[in-house]
Amino acid sequence: MRPTLVLAVVAAAQFIVALDISIVNVALPQIRDALGFSGAALPWVVNAYTVALGGLLLLGGRLGDLFGRRRLLVGSLALFALASLAGGLAQSSGQLIACRALQGVAAAGLAPAALALLSTTFPSGPERARALAVWAAVTAAGGAVGVLLSGLLTELASWRWVLFVNVPIAAGALLAARRALPRETAAPRPGRLDLPGALLATGGATALVFGVLRAGSDGWGSPSALATLALAVVLLALFVSVERRSVQPLVRLSLLGQRRLAAANVTMALLCSGQFAAFYFVSLLLQETLGYRPVEAGLAFLPFCAGIVLGATAATRLLPRHGARALVVPGALLAAGGLLWFGTAGAGDGYLTALLGPMVLTSAGLGLCFVPVTGAATGGVAPREAGMAAGVANASRQIGGAIGLAALVAIGQPPALAVGAALMVLAAVAALALG
Repeated sequence: MRPTLVLAVVAAAQFIVALDISIVNVALPQIRDALGFSGAALPWVVNAYTVALGGLLLLGGRLGDLFGRRRLLVGSLALFALASLAGGLAQSSGQLIACRALQGVAAAGLAPAALALLSTTFPSGPERARALAVWAAVTAAGGAVGVLLSGLLTELASWRWVLFVNVPIAAGALLAARRALPRETAAPRPGRLDLPGALLATGGATALVFGVLRAGSDGWGSPSALATLALAVVLLALFVSVERRSVQPLVRLSLLGQRRLAAANVTMALLCSGQFAAFYFVSLLLQETLGYRPVEAGLAFLPFCAGIVLGATAATRLLPRHGARALVVPGALLAAGGLLWFGTAGAGDGYLTALLGPMVLTSAGLGLCFVPVTGAATGGVAPREAGMAAGVANASRQIGGAIGLAALVAIGQPPALAVGAALMVLAAVAALALG
């Protein structure tokens, strides 16, 4: 097994997952007009993907542990390509929403399989830190490139290409995975899937993400949001009860009880709450306040990617000598300062004077954080539970980001950027337990 090829496959898989969170956003008006979406149904072009991804991440991580990460990665890439092709060919709103949900199902297998392969391929230390830096960079780049590609493809071709573009990427990653990853030998007794736990975790996580999305659109006091969030609490409480008694749990609760791992996941959730808010509100600021066209807004985000890469590169070099806490605490505080700076921008301000500085400051701070936090969330576990840890880490990122974004959307701009900064400060406090 060649580690460089494995890293390329992992990076491609994670890039696709991040790309499709944002790639349809700019194309939504064209999608609405072409397929006759109602105003209430249109957000589900985005939400169908998010709900399926967030709800199935824990299950995806455990399936990789039990039945093979290569099998899960290859199968998920194939499903992602097929769902993207079908979505691009969709002739009705229902067909497109179903295809976006299938993309989310595939992404829920891709993300934990890719991260588990990274953590089991690269030994702890500088090699893993460098690999995690690549993972962090492509995660950030996927979101920003999604905005850029959405604008370019919609203006120059058709909204259908925001889905078609996934097909060659997924197909290329699929061919590389078949060559780079060794075939797994079937274990005599691969283990039994904790079906009750899987159903409760999937239902609870799905209800939580769905409830947060409803709260963001209908208000936190709306009956639909409150009922769905109450259902999520009940299902997740039952999940904890079942896992305590399970012989082969979907998530071993004692794993979550480890201080370093728990702190890493709390920190990840808080960081991503602020990051998701930064993408959302800065995108609105560029287009609605400063009057940028979609392509211009996408190009304006490129320094954000550069800042993540710079921060992640610095973290790779500094982590072995200084440890996670020494990087995450100042990194989160830098990101908080960047978000506060963003909040001062107004309609008369220029890009270079009011946006470039806070964009680089926020992204560099996040880049400093993601490598050590991801390493802490997936390190120190047995190889047979790497998928479990990766599933929890990805769920913390996705669900934390969804909850934070919905809450901040309800608050509205500009106070939301100040609240986002406060979330970054809380992340710095949580990171004190990383050691």
